[in-house]
Amino acid sequence: MRLKHAAAAAVLAICLTAPALGQSTPQAAPTGSAAQTQELGAPAAAPTTNVDVTQTGGTAGPEVSGISVVSLFLRADPFVKAVMIILVFASIWSWTIIISKWLVLSTLRRRSDKFEKTFWSGLSLDDLYQQFAQKTDHPMAAVFVSALREWRRAFEGGPPREALLPGIKDRIDKAMSVTIMRETDGVERQLGFLATVGATAPFVGLFGTVWGIMNSFSAIAARHDTTLAVVAPGIAEALFATAMGLLAAIPAVVFYNKFINDIGRYTTRLEAFSDEFSAILSRQLDEKAK
Repeated sequence: MRLKHAAAAAVLAICLTAPALGQSTPQAAPTGSAAQTQELGAPAAAPTTNVDVTQTGGTAGPEVSGISVVSLFLRADPFVKAVMIILVFASIWSWTIIISKWLVLSTLRRRSDKFEKTFWSGLSLDDLYQQFAQKTDHPMAAVFVSALREWRRAFEGGPPREALLPGIKDRIDKAMSVTIMRETDGVERQLGFLATVGATAPFVGLFGTVWGIMNSFSAIAARHDTTLAVVAPGIAEALFATAMGLLAAIPAVVFYNKFINDIGRYTTRLEAFSDEFSAILSRQLDEKAK
């Protein structure tokens, strides 16, 4: 009986102490001053590092040299260089012809004005013939001399008969017509070169451009790189050939058309003078035949 009471007492003691074992002893609260609230600032920016490319030995990108006429020519393909040289010589020769024809036409107009002023001044035809027979330095004087020479030949055997007058007049007109054709042909000489340059120079330049672009594409395929630094120089060289072709062709076309119009007006002036002079000679022949 005493064992049962002892066991029961032990069980009761265990039950009373079990809740106390699962809980820890509470600690005392802090006795210091109360915490203060501080406003948070903006986060600082991430630090940046400036790298000097020249000191590190690296490069910021591909360096592209300035484009100039000399550099474009020196870097061009040999075939494109040949095209450029041809266009340069064509342009120089065209300007030589342009300046020469400009001076020639100006001189012809000035001398013709002076001759017409002398012709209509009242001098006799014989005096004019003696003055200009040895020096026909412009077409209008040459027309006058050729007509008067044919007219004087008709009087070598004496005054012509009236039946021969139509033939003499016809010969005088033909002599002046042939002289006009010969003189105008001399003035128009070398204008064909201007026409040729104006018609073909753009196509020659375009041919050089096509060849240069083909070389640029070949360089792209060889380097496996399509950046602007690789493509731009070749295309610039190719387009420069077209620019030179236009530079040679445009002045040639413009001045060719101008000279053709000026020569046409001068030819009309010569024909008008020949008609007037033919009428004067025809009237004198009629008077002498009587």
